Amino acid sequence: MIRKEAEQLLPWLSGIRRDFHMYPELGMEEYRTMDKIAGYLHDLNIPYEKNIANTGVVGMIEGSNPDGKTIALRADMDALPIYENDVPYRSRHEGKMHACGHDAHMTILLGAACMLASARDELPGNVKLLFQPAEETVGGAAPMIKEGVLENPRVDAVLGLHVAPELPVGSVGVKYGQMNASSDALVLTVHGEGAHAAYPAGGKDAIVIAAQIISALQTVVSRNVDARESAVVTFGTISGGTQPNIIADRVHLQGTMRTLDPKTRAGALDRIQETVKNVAKGLGGSAELAIEPGYTALINNGRMVDLVKGVGVELLGEENVTFIPKPSLGVEDFSFFAAEVPGVFYRLGVRNEEKGIIHGGHTPRFDIDEHALAVGAAMQAGNVWRFFRQQG
Repeated sequence: MIRKEAEQLLPWLSGIRRDFHMYPELGMEEYRTMDKIAGYLHDLNIPYEKNIANTGVVGMIEGSNPDGKTIALRADMDALPIYENDVPYRSRHEGKMHACGHDAHMTILLGAACMLASARDELPGNVKLLFQPAEETVGGAAPMIKEGVLENPRVDAVLGLHVAPELPVGSVGVKYGQMNASSDALVLTVHGEGAHAAYPAGGKDAIVIAAQIISALQTVVSRNVDARESAVVTFGTISGGTQPNIIADRVHLQGTMRTLDPKTRAGALDRIQETVKNVAKGLGGSAELAIEPGYTALINNGRMVDLVKGVGVELLGEENVTFIPKPSLGVEDFSFFAAEVPGVFYRLGVRNEEKGIIHGGHTPRFDIDEHALAVGAAMQAGNVWRFFRQQG
């Protein structure tokens, strides 16, 4: 029944998704997107608040028992600074593109909202709709939480999904435990002492010091992190020096660390600090390391994974529920919601090789089979109903 209802919504969903796709907005700039979402919620007679954490929207479907449990569904809103290849509904905002499927995520949430709102008198609790800005940039989840979106009423569980071009349309992917990594930005400045290149003993070469620090930091992963855990330390930029015949007195580096476990994260950061300080000192220089915390690790709640798996089997068939074997070292700020209340983040297949829909996210040729919009809406609505059934 849910699947059929979602299929009937597909033309409406396709129109919404293509409109979002044609007018993408970057993180914390989603003003048109915010107003469009507010308009759809108004048409569905769903009370909402907007301008949450700048451009976020929170809708509220109140069931027959407002004092019952409350479940939240989340969709991210922002696009990427990418030039899109030509499709009929290509971006009208040059240099901006929904290349990660957030247009689909918003549309799916609106589809689920439509289905749930039409049966709100049968809901034994409440459903919060979280339209979150800036997942790709500064992260909108944490500021939304700070503004109280998980309170009044208190959210008891939260669900999110992400389109998956590696999975065929009509399927979902689930994973227990660790789903996505945490991230920390590493900003390092190495100080040496300038001298003529012909007389290096008269200075302290900041480039050599920086090179030794980079090499030494690789041992943080290979020798200080338990081999059964995961960590990645990468420096992506390095700049320093003024002339080829002058010993550099300063080098600036920027990098990132990714981990899957909070204890591993804390231990690795401590070791990085010690290594930077001591290597620089040992070579006669000094170094300053600024650590800028990013997203926390996304860890799925086992009971919530069971819930999604059960709905997937019921709606799509057991053969279309895939278990994701390994976590991603990419980051996802749904993690902040899942750290506050029991949560699950799962993947929704959008691949269709016959239609040429095979390209990965964050690329100019990324697209989805729009049949996934109905599948996703049915899944999210089904997840809500199963959640309430499990509450008794």
